[in-house]
Amino acid sequence: MGVELRQDLDMDDGGVYSDYDLALHVKDVLLSVSSGDVVSVENYRELVGRLYPRERHSPDDVAKLVASLKGLSGAASYIDSAVHVGLLSPLFAMSLWNYGPDVMDALIELIISLAASSGKYLDLCLAMLTRHFETPSNFLEKLKLPYGLTKKDQVLTRVHSALKDIADVVPLSPARIVTIVSDRLDLYRQMRGTSTHGLVIFVENMLKLEGGALGEVVRVSMLTKVVELLLHLDVEMGSWDNVLQDHGIFQMELEDVDDFTEDFLNDGTEHAREATINDVTLKSFAEKLDTLMVLTFEHLESCEAGGRLSEVFKTLLETFRNKVLTTCKSKFVQFVMFYACALDPVNCGEEFATNLVEIFVYDANLTCLRMRAVAYLASYLSRAMFMSASIVAQTLKRLVGWCFNYVKTKKGGVNPENDKLFYAACQAIMYLLCFRMRSLMDDPQSKSLLAGLPLESILSTEISPLKACVPSIVKEFLWQANAAGLVTAEEFDFADGLESEYSWVWGGKEELHKLFPFDPCLLRNSDRFIRPNFIYWSMVQRTYDEEKEGSSDEDGDEAFAVDNEENVMDYEILQCLEEQQFDEVDNALNKMSITPKDSLHKRFGGAVNKPMRMPSRIRPSTSPESL
Repeated sequence: MGVELRQDLDMDDGGVYSDYDLALHVKDVLLSVSSGDVVSVENYRELVGRLYPRERHSPDDVAKLVASLKGLSGAASYIDSAVHVGLLSPLFAMSLWNYGPDVMDALIELIISLAASSGKYLDLCLAMLTRHFETPSNFLEKLKLPYGLTKKDQVLTRVHSALKDIADVVPLSPARIVTIVSDRLDLYRQMRGTSTHGLVIFVENMLKLEGGALGEVVRVSMLTKVVELLLHLDVEMGSWDNVLQDHGIFQMELEDVDDFTEDFLNDGTEHAREATINDVTLKSFAEKLDTLMVLTFEHLESCEAGGRLSEVFKTLLETFRNKVLTTCKSKFVQFVMFYACALDPVNCGEEFATNLVEIFVYDANLTCLRMRAVAYLASYLSRAMFMSASIVAQTLKRLVGWCFNYVKTKKGGVNPENDKLFYAACQAIMYLLCFRMRSLMDDPQSKSLLAGLPLESILSTEISPLKACVPSIVKEFLWQANAAGLVTAEEFDFADGLESEYSWVWGGKEELHKLFPFDPCLLRNSDRFIRPNFIYWSMVQRTYDEEKEGSSDEDGDEAFAVDNEENVMDYEILQCLEEQQFDEVDNALNKMSITPKDSLHKRFGGAVNKPMRMPSRIRPSTSPESL
């Protein structure tokens, strides 16, 4: 009876058949085609023909297609890759975007059954499903309409559900998903004409995988791949740096960027012509990067709301160290770390700072990596509004401690190449204090710690860090430190600029002496996430009175004057009390005399110029106009 049913089953007669009936019929068609029988071959061709796309599908066409897919799903174990290649080819070429819900459900059911039936079809099934991360180019415009958004949700919800169902029956499938998605992303972003919207939807699905049921397995790979994509787009915009540096934009305020870009591209110079030629490409990269950064920020917000930001942050931190920190040309991707820290300052924020310190002090690390780490550390703590004065003070203590120990064992004069790590640390300390000195002074515990640091003994060494670091940073630091009584600089002469006689030597080809990674983010849409948590130079209160040159705060020199020799003793005592509370250290320091006997004039000579405005951009983090 069953055999007769399979032979006589006619999908054209409008009858209603159960899934079991359909499976038996398709099974018979699959098994009999190899016999060469005319009827069997014709039935097989008819089955295969229904899988090919058509311009229009009538209700009858849809019903027959659904019936065929259901039949194939029930007979999936009888599909032979050697015999039925003509069927598999159009099947894996089918796209959910082209069909309604009934066909989608039947197709998804078939793909799951096929993946579970034989390991040899697993990759093909996973590739077919993840291919839907790429939105067809002719459908992108429809995504601006309610119908398009509904369709997108219908397709991608089914895809992610199917991936989970396959993972439930084939435990090794998540590992294959990682490889397939990673490879596909590399190909997709390299395709000519890949739109920003299309790329964003692809990444959106990667982040959905990370945050979904497969997250435990795919998290590291998906997040790493997303950061790599951001880094690729970031570095591709690097050609903008040379234009900006030659133009002299280092003291430009943030609000001037748009006017500068427009004027500069129209000024007729050789650089302007080059910039105009590349402007379309740069804008394309900027648009993609800006939109993907926003998508990543929103994903971090969802992670924080879901209570799993700490898990995600571990992966981001490892990716930062292995990918971002080793790339000197990035200007924007590091703000992913910045925003994650802003969402959870106590855990993520402090952990990021601690990790950067550890990378710097660990002797086994490459010198260039340690130099980048300390530059990142200074820039991060200078700009992060959410980091407390106590964390900044403790970080300064560790950096100054490292420099103090370095000076005690170092002999000889200036040698920029050999002492470049020391110069990088000194510049980081001065840069950080330019931004945070006043806030540290306003915190009693941090103020006591700051007063006990042997800054003057480090700066007055024969290695001469003040001669080797960026002059604009040195000048601003000296003005503030002098007003606060941390050092006494009656006379000190510097020419303004971004390079000293030695800084370009220790900075090397990568110009690490001009690396300030968290300069203002100039991607327009990304900036609205960063801005509320960011310290701009215009917000910084200095220790000197900007209205009256050379004047200091009320407590000025009297409260902060530090004797160089006794300051060293203070610091050594402070080291011994490392594990004790701030108030115990404060009491010990308050009992000591801190009257100055010397000034930087005797050590360095020259004449201090009037206070300068700290450049808001030492190393410009700028881009062409981002949409």
